[in-house]
Amino acid sequence: MTHVPHNTDGGRTVKTPHGPGYTILPITILLSVWFSLFAPTILMAQTTTPSAPNTIDPPAPIDEDDASEDDPDPNLVPLDTDGPPSEAADQSTSTTSSVPRAEDLLQPNPSGNSPATARFSDAFNPPAELTQTQDPSGTDAGQTEYANYNVPIVMDPSVQAHIRYFNTAIHDRFGQWLLRLSRYQPLVETIFSEFHLPSDLVYLSLVESGFNPYAYSRAKATGPWQFMKGTAKAYGLRVDTYVDERRDPIKSTVAAARYLRDLYDLFGAWPLAMAAYNAGEGKVMRALHKAKAESFSEISKTRLIRRETKEYVPRFMAATIIARNPDRYGFSQESAEPHQFDEVIVTRPLHLRAIAKATNISYEDLRLLNPELRRDATPPGDDTYHLKVPVGAKENVEQELDQIPTHRFPPLPAKAQFVTAGSSHWYKVRIGDTLAKVSKRFRVPLKTLKTKNSLSGPTIRPGDFLIISR
Repeated sequence: MTHVPHNTDGGRTVKTPHGPGYTILPITILLSVWFSLFAPTILMAQTTTPSAPNTIDPPAPIDEDDASEDDPDPNLVPLDTDGPPSEAADQSTSTTSSVPRAEDLLQPNPSGNSPATARFSDAFNPPAELTQTQDPSGTDAGQTEYANYNVPIVMDPSVQAHIRYFNTAIHDRFGQWLLRLSRYQPLVETIFSEFHLPSDLVYLSLVESGFNPYAYSRAKATGPWQFMKGTAKAYGLRVDTYVDERRDPIKSTVAAARYLRDLYDLFGAWPLAMAAYNAGEGKVMRALHKAKAESFSEISKTRLIRRETKEYVPRFMAATIIARNPDRYGFSQESAEPHQFDEVIVTRPLHLRAIAKATNISYEDLRLLNPELRRDATPPGDDTYHLKVPVGAKENVEQELDQIPTHRFPPLPAKAQFVTAGSSHWYKVRIGDTLAKVSKRFRVPLKTLKTKNSLSGPTIRPGDFLIISR
């Protein structure tokens, strides 16, 4: 059999044998065309997909005697749930993450959901300093305005992106933050002035928690200034089973002022001090030494600090610009009633509901004034406790104190108990424990834990004893 193609050049036909090479040639051409059309897309996907998942440092050994002091209580509000899902996440059908990241809105080209294990801040773009571009709409008047701020403000694309996010994606929520901050702003500014701190640093609390005393993060940072327990105790805050002064608006602000003052004295510049507030002074100092740098702008161009820290300073700048110019961005200047109170000395445990019932004071008002009380009651074992009550209610409360019943706290969850048996340890399961948590806490593989304890399923019960052995 022969194939007779047309020869358009010579106007004649040529008989061509039909061999194996002839059948391969059209397939090769088709593959070439397909690859030229779709290969860029494949390559793009490969370059935007992480080559390996984020690694997490193994947790430090837990001091079981202190664990309950730092466990979230029912009053707390998760910090990283305070954000809407992104538009890209709403439209995506991917099931790689059940928690879409709100900050994807900051990306010019959102790539969809981030992995479920990613940090909350990983969805942000790299810092604006990396682009080294200036605000094209900036004017001399605008630069003069920012020069009048008492902390350094640089309007660049990263700051603009955060302004758009605060002003559009979470406009209502940011308005609530401003309203809540207005309740505490006068006292914060007074405290900061005593420590000779710039008044604009009050807006750092907006990007930390929206000045929510009950906010806590996955890392167990808590309160309006998001203190970790170790730093809080180092700066004189009480953190125990009954009282967490990281949530006290006044005491936590004093601790934050002392910490910020120390950071500024250490680094000599507010951008570096704020970066250290977010990441820790050790990490920032090591980044400066390794990069042989002297400024936040320089280390933000490296991989020596996390993206969250790189974004932290521009985020603060954006919040400051909006907070100082709310009308310009369509926010109300409505203010909440200032944080004022009287104090009553209490000598025994009293529950806030019992106080409210005996004195006709709103229970919610008492909670608002005393967010540091983890169990909504004054702590046992304190000879005196200064309970905050609404202005003008002190006399009424003091008259009714003897009539208010003493609160009896329920038994605390059993703390870890160990019994040494040769090279193994016995661990007594407490309320809230799961097999996965115990495995992670003691760094024992889950399979090993099941084998050592003859467990076929994941169920464990408070009071059970587990063999902890590698």
